[in-house]
Amino acid sequence: MTDQEILSSYVGSFVDELVRSGVNHAVVSPGSRSTPLAMMMAEHPLMKVWMHIDERSAGFFALGMAKSHHEPVALLCSSGTAVANYYPAVIEAAQSNVPLIVLTADRPHELRDNGAPQAIDQIKLYGDYAKWFMEMALPSSSLTRYIRTAASRAVAVSSRIPAGPVHLNFPFRDPLTPDLSYSGLFSDGRDDHEPWVQSTDYARVLDDKAVKRYVEKLANKKGIIVVGPQENEELAEPLYALAEALGYPVLADSLSMCRHVNSPNLIEGYDAFLRGEVDSSLYPDVIIRFGAMPVSKAYTLFVNKVESPLHLVIDENGWRDPTLSSSDMPNVSPVEFVKSLLPASQQLEHCENKWLEAWKELNEVTLNLLLREDLEVEGLFEGYVFRELGQLMDKEDLLFVGNSMPIRDLENFFLPEGARPTIMGNRGANGIDGIISTALGASTDYSSGVLVIGDLSFYHDMNGLLLAKLYEINLTIVVVNNDGGGIFSFLPQRQEEKHFEQLFGTPLGLDYEHAAALYGGSFDRIRNWEEFSLAFEKSKKHKGLSIIEVPTNRDENLMLHRKLFSKISHETAKVLKP
Repeated sequence: MTDQEILSSYVGSFVDELVRSGVNHAVVSPGSRSTPLAMMMAEHPLMKVWMHIDERSAGFFALGMAKSHHEPVALLCSSGTAVANYYPAVIEAAQSNVPLIVLTADRPHELRDNGAPQAIDQIKLYGDYAKWFMEMALPSSSLTRYIRTAASRAVAVSSRIPAGPVHLNFPFRDPLTPDLSYSGLFSDGRDDHEPWVQSTDYARVLDDKAVKRYVEKLANKKGIIVVGPQENEELAEPLYALAEALGYPVLADSLSMCRHVNSPNLIEGYDAFLRGEVDSSLYPDVIIRFGAMPVSKAYTLFVNKVESPLHLVIDENGWRDPTLSSSDMPNVSPVEFVKSLLPASQQLEHCENKWLEAWKELNEVTLNLLLREDLEVEGLFEGYVFRELGQLMDKEDLLFVGNSMPIRDLENFFLPEGARPTIMGNRGANGIDGIISTALGASTDYSSGVLVIGDLSFYHDMNGLLLAKLYEINLTIVVVNNDGGGIFSFLPQRQEEKHFEQLFGTPLGLDYEHAAALYGGSFDRIRNWEEFSLAFEKSKKHKGLSIIEVPTNRDENLMLHRKLFSKISHETAKVLKP
């Protein structure tokens, strides 16, 4: 075999095995050293290649695709600092358990650490954020079994719970161009369509003794069930059945699939009413938490006040206990945990449950104010962006939410009475970087998507808008523009007037209409909610990128939030102390 045929067989076998193992999409950034993999990905009939010039944005785009498609996505770049630009997305993937196959091209070993251009130390560059790292062998005609096994292993490791990114570093020597006419391009070493290695995960379950022990601990107690951000659609139905059997309220985060269920035990307003003075009568004896911690800071502060409850954390994606208050961490699938406890729990005797009724009444009072309170304001109140979207969005839509203020306003004001859209966010590292790119990647699996984002976060990832133009992705971006970092107005730094604007407020004074024009999108700057509704309906009919700017005032927004939550605190206090 010639060197070119060896390269073609080696790289073709790897790409083919990725496809056989379940990788259907690859996000590629242009470069010379990655030529063999890039060309082979584009040549494979069952792999779709998405090109993006900016590696940092490309990393988040792949992350969004993996989140919405629920499958690993390959990510490819050339050598050098291109590899480093993937780092933020790799961190987010690791901390939010998203499967990514990060493929980095590299100089061959003889051109490392000796001043060769575009060469940096790429070995284990992502440290512990990569679940698995492998320095790949140089192409050889005798390595078909090796390269196919590596591809199967990469997909299996990235997908296995807890999911996350893996990193394979490929050194290549010249020539870098494969022979696409080579007869064994995708078939060397294979004569069927099955993966080289079959890998299946398993559901961890409780044994009978554990089931009996937990049911005894949970029966006839003042308990709450808390569901943090999680995407398992199978959890909601048995979980609410368990909640009804035990008489527990369910505090479901807005990024939880359990928030989508219409159940009498669902408590949606907990973040709002836990902000006030919480009477000790609400302190639970038992807390059962599924998944990560909720977004709500009010809930975190509430948990810290509760003295040594029985605190079960059922989380297959890692040891996530920032309050250091867990007493039990069963190594079990959340769905299997609930299903195991349900039969025995449903046999428990039922009695009047004043505990549950108190939580329901607090929730009802809170939701009435969040949904119906009409704050007197000359401008636009940021929280009402989500109140409006609750009336305008469909079940088939995707709602992606930026960090800082948008995710917090989502928690309190997105309360649609009908079916909810799918809701996503980047809550691994909670950063503002890469939000546009992630939302665009996630939107590739939906007919239409909506992103709500602050102006600083929008500026931070404007390069990502190119993807909407290149691939005509339907995304409506609602930019809440308070000309700066609105979240800091709610923090103690706001009292330090001398340096606040320079260091925290950070006003930019940018006109984002120009960004829409640059990337071929439509743009509307609205002045009232009637205009917002009209602009939103127009964006649903517009193919590609639409940007709706909602201008707000930071100081006024702070005042309105405080006014509303103060009223909620006042009204809910009457429930606890009539």
